[in-house]
Amino acid sequence: MTVAKIQPGQLWRLDETGENWLVTKVYSEAFASYAMLRKVGRTEDVRRVKVTSSPQGALLPGFTFAQGSEEF
Repeated sequence: MTVAKIQPGQLWRLDETGENWLVTKVYSEAFASYAMLRKVGRTEDVRRVKVTSSPQGALLPGFTFAQGSEEF
């Protein structure tokens, strides 16, 4: 699922496990943007994910936007 913009504070669900992850930081490096995600409830689990852009919006590969759902 795409969103208009990836922003800190958004919740995304990992497709593999169904676990919720919080976007803590979004930044650019050279010609790409990255999001830092932290597993909800765990401070030591952190992932860096490359943001994919399309005409419909932005998305994090392997994750589904979870804030539109009431399952978190």
